[in-house]
Amino acid sequence: MRALEFYQKEFISYLNQQASIKEPRNLYEPVDYILNLGGKRLRPVLTLIASELFGTDYQEALPAAMAVEVFHNFSLVHDDIMDDAPLRRGKPTVHEKWDVNTGILSGDVMLINSYEYLEGYEPEVLKELFLVFNTTSVEVCEGQQYDVDFETRTNVTIEEYLKMIEYKTSVLIGAALKMGAIIAGASTRNKDLIYEFGRNLGIAFQLQDDYLDAFGNPETFGKQVGGDIIENKKTFLYLKALELSTTEDRDRLLELFSGQTHEAIQKIADVKSIFRKTGADTAIKKAIQEFTQEAFNSLSKIEAPEDGKALLRQMGNNLMERSS
Repeated sequence: MRALEFYQKEFISYLNQQASIKEPRNLYEPVDYILNLGGKRLRPVLTLIASELFGTDYQEALPAAMAVEVFHNFSLVHDDIMDDAPLRRGKPTVHEKWDVNTGILSGDVMLINSYEYLEGYEPEVLKELFLVFNTTSVEVCEGQQYDVDFETRTNVTIEEYLKMIEYKTSVLIGAALKMGAIIAGASTRNKDLIYEFGRNLGIAFQLQDDYLDAFGNPETFGKQVGGDIIENKKTFLYLKALELSTTEDRDRLLELFSGQTHEAIQKIADVKSIFRKTGADTAIKKAIQEFTQEAFNSLSKIEAPEDGKALLRQMGNNLMERSS
């Protein structure tokens, strides 16, 4: 297997070759804009790696990788509108740079474009890719709706929260890997195992993001530490703290998340203190380790060359060893 950087470079080169600003420009310029904001390109790179893991040249998987990347960015455009987010990767979001109507339409055309990238595959492969892509697309939308619903619910459970982050984040990681395996003609067992590797790794990744939002290094985290606390998000840390807290700490946590105005710095400090006191910070670390181990257990069962599995294991370790 080749180095991770090789796949990133090859995918970006392919992405750049697809760039085309057509008329009406106000529909297609936002598409080009969001696709070129950067990022790790994790999902499309996983599609390329999976195809080579099972013996097919990565170039065969480039259109599918592009479908995954375009779909992912479509979801970001619409999520940013729903969240009224001003920035994406440090730059103005599409709806801020243009307007909400443009963001909706440009997102819509990206969703359609993502399917168009799959059209060149043979009928049997295309059918299987569509099944995975369609299921994943619906789950991503369901995950986003769960996230919206949780904003106004007071009885969210940890199990519901895990399902939300699975659908909103991790199923697309699993699908990206499985699509590469489908293109390579991998066995059903191997396709299912590599999906489970991605799904569990995605959950662990999101849980670690929750942890770092509260306890990450402010100088290197890349966004405001404590942002979830300020926005009263019902993360794993919050839900676990409620579960493990005394009546006094529970009442205080509920009061801090009640929507009343609290001074931000003090609110973050008070909430983090409760997270530590209840052991929620330790509990989330344990959950991260468990989901990561589940991912690696699936990876170890895959029948494929060890050097390829080692690259995926290295990627998983790099993601999980983030400290900021």
